[in-house]
Amino acid sequence: MKSASALLKGKDALLLVATKRAFDDGSFLQLLPEEHMRLALELVKDTAPGPQGNAAGSLVLGGTPRKLAVGVLPDKGSRHNSETRAEAIRKVVAQSMTGRKGRSGILLVLDEADHYRAAAAAIARSLPRFSATTQTATTQTATTQTAAMQAAAAQTKGASGAPSLDVLAVDSDGEPITADKRVVAVAEAVREAARLVDTPPTDLDPAGFQAEVTKLIKGRVGITKKSIVGAQLLTAGLGGIHAVGRTALAPPRLIVLTYRPKRGAGQHVALVGKGVTYDTGGLSLKVGGSMVGMKCDMGGAAAVLGAFLALVEGGAPCTVSALLCLAENAIGPGSFKNDDILTLHSGKTVEINNTDAEGRLLLADGVSYAARVLKADVVLDAATLTGAQGIATGNLHAGLVSNDAALEALMVAAGKASGDLVHPLPFAPEFYRAEYKSEVADMRNSVANRSNAQVSCAAEFVHWHLEGAGKKPVRWAHVDLAFPAWQRGRGTGFGVALLEEATRRLAAE
Repeated sequence: MKSASALLKGKDALLLVATKRAFDDGSFLQLLPEEHMRLALELVKDTAPGPQGNAAGSLVLGGTPRKLAVGVLPDKGSRHNSETRAEAIRKVVAQSMTGRKGRSGILLVLDEADHYRAAAAAIARSLPRFSATTQTATTQTATTQTAAMQAAAAQTKGASGAPSLDVLAVDSDGEPITADKRVVAVAEAVREAARLVDTPPTDLDPAGFQAEVTKLIKGRVGITKKSIVGAQLLTAGLGGIHAVGRTALAPPRLIVLTYRPKRGAGQHVALVGKGVTYDTGGLSLKVGGSMVGMKCDMGGAAAVLGAFLALVEGGAPCTVSALLCLAENAIGPGSFKNDDILTLHSGKTVEINNTDAEGRLLLADGVSYAARVLKADVVLDAATLTGAQGIATGNLHAGLVSNDAALEALMVAAGKASGDLVHPLPFAPEFYRAEYKSEVADMRNSVANRSNAQVSCAAEFVHWHLEGAGKKPVRWAHVDLAFPAWQRGRGTGFGVALLEEATRRLAAE
């Protein structure tokens, strides 16, 4: 929306999102009708932001919009949080807007114009697209508007009967902040990635995922696509991807998307995503209910696809590839077994001692292909890889492991700028490779000691398969987003904004 009057027109509900400091100053409230301004100030009096933001709402007697809510954000956070307050924005929008019908608006007050991308991604995350309930199924078709309109990053308009949302971002003085094409692209890609994670696994098997890719890249100029499916994986040396998915109804596959900008290719950044569309654990079967929710195990591939789409739509500054390693870890007569030995793309042999440590087999093939075949300068992988990630870095920080100190710092900075937070964990191959000792192969696929830095160990398994890929070590970073990608029983689209921001920073080096 371009103005407050346009934002207010025809709305059933309005949410004001700002820091406590901005509400106390009150300058932006001059954009509102007097009765709304007075009610907002009264609501804020009784709404302490707390450490993570808070919301409150009330009806406006005789006014339009009829429902007014305030989302009060904390004035500052800790040094490991993001200055954008992305998580607080997500929380107050979800608190106020989830389940709301009709036409709604958000007046969003930002400290800095650069915070808009993170805020738009947070709003997108708070309003998931997928639903199969009979009351809300129409919201699946909601789409983010590419608005030549200003400040419409998170604007959504549904099919007939579906809710719509308009957003106007302003500074603390009430001056509009323009949503550039990056803001719009990232917000849309976050919703798409979350939708894919939420889709039932029978609908989104490897073939279904590929169909979604085809649909999402249609009409986008400059993209090349390659698919290596089923037995072709063995011919290409991709023994890990093939083994994990070979017994499923839909064959496993590697999808490679590459975009080259018209002006100057620059660095080649490869994004590699784990796409286990459903994880039974294989013959090392998940038991005790731990299989429920395993449709989320393709969250890394969803994040990579979303970041790739956002980069293409927003104008990628360098050559970027997305490698989607897709397989369903199913059980059947042809399942790979514990004690099998696989040869992966790197040429290294892996003795299987846990078929539920399958994601690293996909990633190992993916990063090796990115380095050896695509000759990428930088490889970033994303995966819902370990339950230990949640223990190490929690629900909101992904675990980060990198073989390059400067790249590690860049990823942390990109996380704070994008709102997709990451925290570094140790990179020490000499400490972790012994965990994979095998008497009959180059390595096993699961650690001997499950109490020894599992996130770092799992990352090291992937990194090991980059060894010898070039004359000098490939710059690599691994993002374990197991917990941030799946919250409150839904996909979040986490990783899209992080990988998009990191790729741009790499291109600018």
